[in-house]
Amino acid sequence: MFRTLKIPIGLVIALTMSVLALSVVIVNKLEHNASVVDVVKGNTATLSNALSLQLSVVMERSPGDNVLFSSLFQPIKEHDNLISATLYDNDYQVISTIQPDSLSQLSNQSVPLDPAEIPFGVTQYDNVITAHQIVGSSLYPLGHVVLYVDIEDTMAASSARQLIKQVPIVIAVWLLCTGTCVFILYRLISPIGSLRQFTQEVFESKDYALRSSLNTSNEIGQLSNNINSLLDTIEVELLINFEQKQTLVDQQETMSRLANFDSLTGLPNRQFVLDNLRLELARAKRNDEDLLLLFFDLDGFKGINDSLGHETGDLILIEVADRVQCLLRDGDLFARLGGDEFLVLPDRDVTTDQAQSLATRLITAFDEPFELRGLSLTVGLSVGIATASDAGYDLSELMSNADLAMYRSKARGRGSYTLFTPDMVESHKRKLHLANGIEQGISNDEFVVYYQVKVNNEGNVIGVEALIRWQHPEFGLVMPNEFIPIAEQGGKITAITRWVIKRVCIDMPDLKQWATSPFRASINLSGHDLRSSQLFDYIYNTFKLYDINPENIEFEVTESAYLENFTLSNKFFRRIGNMGCAIALDDFGTGYSSLSYLTQINIDTLKVDRQFVMEIQTSERSRLVTGAIIDLAKRLSLSVCAEGIENLEQWNYLREHGCDNVQGFMFSKPIPLSELTCSPSHYSDSSFSI
Repeated sequence: MFRTLKIPIGLVIALTMSVLALSVVIVNKLEHNASVVDVVKGNTATLSNALSLQLSVVMERSPGDNVLFSSLFQPIKEHDNLISATLYDNDYQVISTIQPDSLSQLSNQSVPLDPAEIPFGVTQYDNVITAHQIVGSSLYPLGHVVLYVDIEDTMAASSARQLIKQVPIVIAVWLLCTGTCVFILYRLISPIGSLRQFTQEVFESKDYALRSSLNTSNEIGQLSNNINSLLDTIEVELLINFEQKQTLVDQQETMSRLANFDSLTGLPNRQFVLDNLRLELARAKRNDEDLLLLFFDLDGFKGINDSLGHETGDLILIEVADRVQCLLRDGDLFARLGGDEFLVLPDRDVTTDQAQSLATRLITAFDEPFELRGLSLTVGLSVGIATASDAGYDLSELMSNADLAMYRSKARGRGSYTLFTPDMVESHKRKLHLANGIEQGISNDEFVVYYQVKVNNEGNVIGVEALIRWQHPEFGLVMPNEFIPIAEQGGKITAITRWVIKRVCIDMPDLKQWATSPFRASINLSGHDLRSSQLFDYIYNTFKLYDINPENIEFEVTESAYLENFTLSNKFFRRIGNMGCAIALDDFGTGYSSLSYLTQINIDTLKVDRQFVMEIQTSERSRLVTGAIIDLAKRLSLSVCAEGIENLEQWNYLREHGCDNVQGFMFSKPIPLSELTCSPSHYSDSSFSI
């Protein structure tokens, strides 16, 4: 209601002063009335005494002269406020009276009208004073004088006169005091107004660096100091809050960047690109458009990472990101999914031909090696291309299709691209079915062992190689080149190897009975088997269980698998060799082929890969390499076995150059044990038609 404290406080002061002045007036009036009553009482007493004395003298001198008595009353008729005056005899009979009718006005009051009831002397009844005096002496009374005097009019007239005198003084004093109080109040409250204006300015400007300049020693000054202290605190807190807010903003940006972008390359990450792909697929489906997705990873990256360290690998990934971004348009989305896997989502309205052209440019861009830390490193790309329409605009299906196409590129020899086709899904489903059925296949005894004979230069069978096949209930006979890589990827190859070892041990009595000369059955091991710490114990216990002579068993391992786990392989084959088993190094010449390894590894036989044997008749280089391998093995006191013999000319060449043993379709394809035991155990030149 009041916009400032001055008005209500001023009103309170004025009201207080008014009440004080009124109180003074009332007190003065009451005191004045009391004084008037005392004066009237005194006058009445004087009048009644004088009148009684006069009457005493007259009544003694002229008893019974009522006219004379009445004349004595006449002078007091002019007395102010006299109601009535009466002279009584001793029996209170009226002798003379003045204004007796006025007594009727007192009939309703508490004033006694009977003179006998009026006490002697002066008595006050409300606004009426009575005077009762004895005429004569108290011993010889002559009569009684009774006076009634009204003091109300006297008090009213006297109060009016006094009020007229007091009002100007009271008003002057009231104005003086009120003005003084208001002035003092203004002086005291003015700093509060300044503080109000100051706080309003702070509120409107939001400038908490402002400070109040009010400097007094009273409570308002302390309030000003407290406000300044509060502003100091607010300013500090605001600074802290600003710094914390900035920190939170930076952290939020960092979290957003970490959540949506790859910390190494700065590219969008998997989550970011998947979220965008969902939106783009929904848009494309709604507009009946198509999207193309390119999925690629780096060929040879794992070798660089393993040999040169992850730091070099990280530098390669950064360079890859920079090189690819230079080939893309502004609207193309390029992301790193993880590891060495990347994804490119070309901008809208891209045809299949344009996507294939982009894939070609990407692959060509990596023909140039990376120059890092003085090294020239080359990595290639395997690219898979998939369309949203083939995936039914389903994100998971689209990613899976692109991934399948990429792995098809790897299977084709890497450094290439593949456009997804629906038949790849069936191939992938077949692989998944095979991967999921390996354990059940082992438990249901769906696998079978086929044996391929090995013969020496005289044509005698000196051994067989155990080759596994899978008699799948749905797909029929599945070859090892299809399910072995799947088993290796799924970590189930060791279970298959154990099954083969057990099966060969079970078949060993029949094999030994069929063979007519010293005999060995060869069992293939993978690189995963060499890393198994329990495989040797399993072999030992299985041999013991089936009473197998270790000299009848040979374990074959590829050159690449041996050298990939060199320390573990050496340790494993040393124990195998000490037990009496023979060891063959398969596919020699197709892997790393470092001659220094041959002086450190524990093997008995080098196996010449079929690719050299198949080209003996057509390639001089293959003949030279094959001869060199045989000569090298002889110098290292190793036996030599060539595989892939398909005709007599190949066999004759190998025999002439000192090859110890051979195997191939010329003698026998891999066949089950039941067929093997029905086949001959000796082959001669006449056994084959040229």
